[in-house]
Amino acid sequence: MAHEYQTDADRRLDAREIDGEPFADIMNAIESLPADETLLLVNSFEPVPLYDVLEERGFEYTPHNPSSDLWEIEITPA
Repeated sequence: MAHEYQTDADRRLDAREIDGEPFADIMNAIESLPADETLLLVNSFEPVPLYDVLEERGFEYTPHNPSSDLWEIEITPA
């Protein structure tokens, strides 16, 4: 059984629980993220296309891959 990455993230969004395409929900979560908070995005795959979008919008990210079907990305405003 995979264990989730231990983090002090202020907010958490589990994209695995979203029906359909999660991009809009992810963007809403990061755009409403205060400058002093961190969002932990949980997904079943590495969201590589999201990384460029995060960089373009001024966010930093740190991906963690505790198992083959679990990705946890810490997202913070730069």
